[in-house]
Amino acid sequence: MYQIHYLNKISPKGTALWTENYETAQSMEDAQAVLVRSAAMHEMSFPEGLLAVARAGAGVNNIPLDRCAEEGIVVFNTPGANANGVMELALCGMLLGCRDVVGGIQWVQSVKDNPDVAKLVEKEKSRFAGHEILGKKLGIIGLGAIGGPLANAAVKLGMEVYGCDPYISIDAAWHLDSRIHPVKTREEIYATCDIISIHVPLMKDTEKMIDTAAFIQMKPGMILLNFARDKLVDDDALEMALQRGIVSRYVTDFPNERTAGMPGVIAIPHLGASTEESEDNCARMAVKQVMNYLENGNIINSVNFPNCDMGICNKAGGRIVILHRNIPNTLSRFTGAVAAENINISDLMNRSRGEYACTILDLDAQPSEHVIQTLSQMDGVLRVRKIG
Repeated sequence: MYQIHYLNKISPKGTALWTENYETAQSMEDAQAVLVRSAAMHEMSFPEGLLAVARAGAGVNNIPLDRCAEEGIVVFNTPGANANGVMELALCGMLLGCRDVVGGIQWVQSVKDNPDVAKLVEKEKSRFAGHEILGKKLGIIGLGAIGGPLANAAVKLGMEVYGCDPYISIDAAWHLDSRIHPVKTREEIYATCDIISIHVPLMKDTEKMIDTAAFIQMKPGMILLNFARDKLVDDDALEMALQRGIVSRYVTDFPNERTAGMPGVIAIPHLGASTEESEDNCARMAVKQVMNYLENGNIINSVNFPNCDMGICNKAGGRIVILHRNIPNTLSRFTGAVAAENINISDLMNRSRGEYACTILDLDAQPSEHVIQTLSQMDGVLRVRKIG
């Protein structure tokens, strides 16, 4: 029986997928897997029996990925499950940036008790005039699960769309509208577009990627959309760009202590994935990934270990799953330990990702406990599991 602990409320559309082999653990100490949304885990200690953490969402800033890897805990996320919700809000943000709807609504609330409010509206509405998106040039940095559909939607709305993504997958590229203009560098986006939308993950290479050097290349009065992560934009550079009129509006779903009250900023309280559909989709994906890992040892959509999928575990000798550091000669040592007991390896997979790797061995005969202990004690091994 597998024990599952929840750090946040998880959609019942996902938790309904657990079979009779799963039950809820009231404490993390008893859990083999944890499901989380926004709870901060950096200060938590993890029990030895914890095998997996699944984030019902895309961002994993609330999870200590390196520490989990060192303790042999696979961390999953759910990329693409909330993509449509974020894409729709980014589209809404683009309209809010072009039309001063927010300012108009706030003004109406300030005069709502005036008996002549209808006359005031007609007199003052020109204060909130904006412009239409038809024919405007939209630049999208990152054409993945969110940026790609946003680009396609914008083309259908009559915009001239430019996209930049040097790491775009073949599948994502196939789904792009042929009318989207591909560009090789972000600098082409900066110099060309009236509106720019960022859809890249936050990493060391992308932190503060929109800096002073980027802003000074942009068209005066442009609109910047950030529905990815706040730290992609340098706040000091943004403030300068707003003051100088380089940026007319900054629309973000990730306000912080600097941007929340900054003039020219439309700050949305991280609502991108806050739809029933997104929460349901994320929960379903997280549960399926955890079940596949616990029952078969397969790793799909991990953020700290490589993807490693050998299908359903159905061999007579079961399956050995080894999480380990990515160091030379490791695979030969694993196979040698199994061969020492005259056990045939019917199939195997070895995948690496940076400093960490995963090896899966399917066996024709059941290994002894001695083999498991030998593998566990090898240099660089983080965790060994026997399945089946």
